[in-house]
Amino acid sequence: MLFLRLVYIYKYYILNKCTFFFLLVIFNTVFNSTVKAQILDPVSWSTSVEKISETEYDLVIEASINDSWHLYSQKLDEGGPIATSFIFEENENYMLIGIPTEEEGHSAPEPAFDNMVVKYFENSAVFKQRIKIINKELSVIKGEVNYMVCNDTQCLAPTYKDIEFKFSTEKTTALAAEAEDTPKKDTPKKDKPNNKEKRKGLWNIFILAFGAGFIAIFTPCVFPMIPMTVSFFTKQSKTKARGIRNAIIYALSIIVIYVLLGTIVTAIFGSAALNELSTNVWFNIFFFIIILIFAFSFLGAFEIMLPNSWANKIDKQADRGGYTGIFFMALALAIVSFSCTGPVAGFVLVEAATKGGIFPIIGMLGFSLPIALVFMIFAAFPGWLNSLPKSGGWLNSVKVVLGFLELALAFKFLSNADMVLQMNLLEREVFIAIWIAIFGALTLYLFGKLQLPHDSPLKHISVGRLSLGLVTLAFTIYMIPGLWGAPLNLISAFPPPQHYSESPYGVGFTKSGGNITSHIQEIPEGAHLMPPHNILAFNDYNLGLAYAKKVNKPIMIDFTGHACVNCRKMEQNVWVKNKILNVIKNDIILISLYVDEKIKFKGEAPDSKIHPNKKLRYTGQQWSELQQIRYGTNAQPYYVLMNLNEENLNEPVGYTPDVDEYYTWLQEGIKKFKLNK
Repeated sequence: MLFLRLVYIYKYYILNKCTFFFLLVIFNTVFNSTVKAQILDPVSWSTSVEKISETEYDLVIEASINDSWHLYSQKLDEGGPIATSFIFEENENYMLIGIPTEEEGHSAPEPAFDNMVVKYFENSAVFKQRIKIINKELSVIKGEVNYMVCNDTQCLAPTYKDIEFKFSTEKTTALAAEAEDTPKKDTPKKDKPNNKEKRKGLWNIFILAFGAGFIAIFTPCVFPMIPMTVSFFTKQSKTKARGIRNAIIYALSIIVIYVLLGTIVTAIFGSAALNELSTNVWFNIFFFIIILIFAFSFLGAFEIMLPNSWANKIDKQADRGGYTGIFFMALALAIVSFSCTGPVAGFVLVEAATKGGIFPIIGMLGFSLPIALVFMIFAAFPGWLNSLPKSGGWLNSVKVVLGFLELALAFKFLSNADMVLQMNLLEREVFIAIWIAIFGALTLYLFGKLQLPHDSPLKHISVGRLSLGLVTLAFTIYMIPGLWGAPLNLISAFPPPQHYSESPYGVGFTKSGGNITSHIQEIPEGAHLMPPHNILAFNDYNLGLAYAKKVNKPIMIDFTGHACVNCRKMEQNVWVKNKILNVIKNDIILISLYVDEKIKFKGEAPDSKIHPNKKLRYTGQQWSELQQIRYGTNAQPYYVLMNLNEENLNEPVGYTPDVDEYYTWLQEGIKKFKLNK
């Protein structure tokens, strides 16, 4: 695109005898607008007025939201994103009735905030404020919207925009006034990143379901059915070609039956409603109870069976022959084997339901596919049956292992409900302790130290069982440090986040910052120590700059936010590494500027440099404008290394999870600072 612009410039300026200097100016403008325009503005606002009666009107505010971005509700819990809010100018010509209303939106765990359940809007949102007109001469009402938007990787600083309602026109676009020197806003094209994430999620649920279906084959209700089915097709098929054809029809029938089940679940609840239900407290508790019942069934407490009359009626239909008979034979398999496949398929359906959309259909497709393939292959090639292991007590052991796994996974749903209610009953340490107990018991079972109902006497354990027991034992030992605050990255998606814990920094944690000490003897004015590693930081630009000049050290500006998850990831995963921590504590002066800080100015508030004739209300707006005007971006985190003359030492960087890359960037800037002393 840049090359085409240069060709255009050459054709219309060089050929028209414009000066070379003018060409450079145009090139510089094009280049800078292409490279530096990084200010994101994913939401556009419009307003209108709806007449309710002679004296009452609705002020309607509509938000158009770019793909992949979320706009948040007006009602959110603390510790999450910043809620949308509206301010209407005081005017004696009208009065507000109640508070602004909003659409239903979505309620779901927000990845950017440790899966806190928040209400948000996608694509569009409509808010309404009811007013009563006191003076019919009223023509314009002015106000302001304050909002925050996030996507799956970042959150933008809180944004303030002026809105205006004109009673003489039906609709007006709400645009904030901008200073002429404000960097041009770059609204990203809709590249459908949500679709990419959705495809990734579909593949994940398909792989999970495929694995579950493969395991279900080795249960007492399914595995013995393989030779019986093969015998049926061998007797019914006069030729090998017909046998293969019937086997394929049988396999397709199995897939159709299970996919039909997923389709029914989606149709009953609706594609969007499934996701809504999955994040509801009571449905999470319901899912917990259902999975718990499945687990106890596999452990041998009872069997979940469909009525025998169903199986008898279906079996009679299977005697009809032809394709219809084959289909009903597949349905008979699904019903007869339900006591084993039901809990596994049920877990897959529940897990798929937490995603919504067509996930239940894809889940059932993945679950049925391995079962269908196994029956098809052995029905088409009956000679391969000789390679199968004989049925025995090991089949029940497979059920029991599945029971332990489902028992562990059930607590994930209970944990979701507990975190939404903020009851602190199932905090991180309790959850991990339960998992240690479950997998510890599974280890004892695999080693033959525990026996459950329906288990055959165990004289010795096989090499395979011993190997699986060693794996579960290692996993159990791995989880134990989690009780004292270890991150447990292998299972990070299951336990509650570390902040939802009795000891967020770990039992017995000391704030010494490991073996990294700081040369600073006392805390200077305007500074504080950032927990947990006592990093000296300033939250005021001028105070930090003055101190850096005093101690003659380079400055790192950290444009951050209280509601910035990637900022916390950098602080918790990158800054804590010894080589990074040593640099931050001893070689630079850190100035952390929170763009969403809602501290009001003492005395008279400064004028906005972006919105003329408007004053800033909060300190965070000042830092947000500083980032936008000086660096042409509004995304956080954003790190700048500069010298004492406020000149950049190297190119600023954003979210950089690679420790070595971030360390190289720090060392590059520090080296340039020392060379230019």
